[in-house]
Amino acid sequence: MCLGVPGKIIDLKENYMAVVDVNGNQTEISIRLTPEAELGQYVLIHAGFAMEVVDETIALETMQYLEEMLQYE
Repeated sequence: MCLGVPGKIIDLKENYMAVVDVNGNQTEISIRLTPEAELGQYVLIHAGFAMEVVDETIALETMQYLEEMLQYE
């Protein structure tokens, strides 16, 4: 099973690369699989790739669920 995490695109780079904010951490990912992704949108990230563009509400809810899961470790 794979786990994707949502991140907000905060900068678009050349060659289908983007910088995303994932819960306050910035990282560079590939948007080659989601060329329609735009600045300010949320994407679901797995293994350094944006797998799909997701609605902001769903992204924020998912981040909240992930934070709650981490509290139970």
